[in-house]
Amino acid sequence: MKRIRFRVFIWFLYRFIRMYSALLRVRVENEDPWLAHLAGGGRVLLCVWHQQFFSLIRYYRRYRKYGPSLMISRSRDGEVIAGIAELTGWHVVRASSSRGGREGLQQMVRRLHATGIAAHILDGPRGPAGVVKNGAISMAQSAGAAIVPVYVIAEKAWYFNSWDRFQLPKPFSRVTIRYGGMIRLAPAETDREFERQRKYLEDTMRPGLIGFPSGF
Repeated sequence: MKRIRFRVFIWFLYRFIRMYSALLRVRVENEDPWLAHLAGGGRVLLCVWHQQFFSLIRYYRRYRKYGPSLMISRSRDGEVIAGIAELTGWHVVRASSSRGGREGLQQMVRRLHATGIAAHILDGPRGPAGVVKNGAISMAQSAGAAIVPVYVIAEKAWYFNSWDRFQLPKPFSRVTIRYGGMIRLAPAETDREFERQRKYLEDTMRPGLIGFPSGF
């Protein structure tokens, strides 16, 4: 009975998110290049900061036809997010860097080989904000996937007092989902090279974080 109530709660929460998100005026930029890469048999790993994933939930339902995957932690909060992701049509792999990370990474790589598309929250589930963890680099290299940075810019938004200053666009706000250029990383031969690649992705995407002081 408790599980049933939880599933009902997730369904209502998902419907609320969809209705709320329908009030946003969404514009998408630079989506065609990576979709063409995917259609041509390439693989893509969409990467976003934890701060900005809310605005993607409704829009990302259109990718469900590709069988995309997303890694979500085994925490209680992760249970809620996983339920919403599954209703959106995404395959969920339950793991994080601290719990089941290696197994989860292997599952994500297998899924990427099979479907060609996955997404990854770079600094989730608990931060630090703006710090790229090793998983994204390992995943992309093992699957031969191009990393596609994803940025969400809201004209008007609330920012929570949380570790990531979570972004919630205000109703009727203009929201831009902007895809960066594809980043292809060759397998690193040394730990130093791997760290250089991780730092490159971090430096590339960190300016897209909103509400943090300069020099962070």
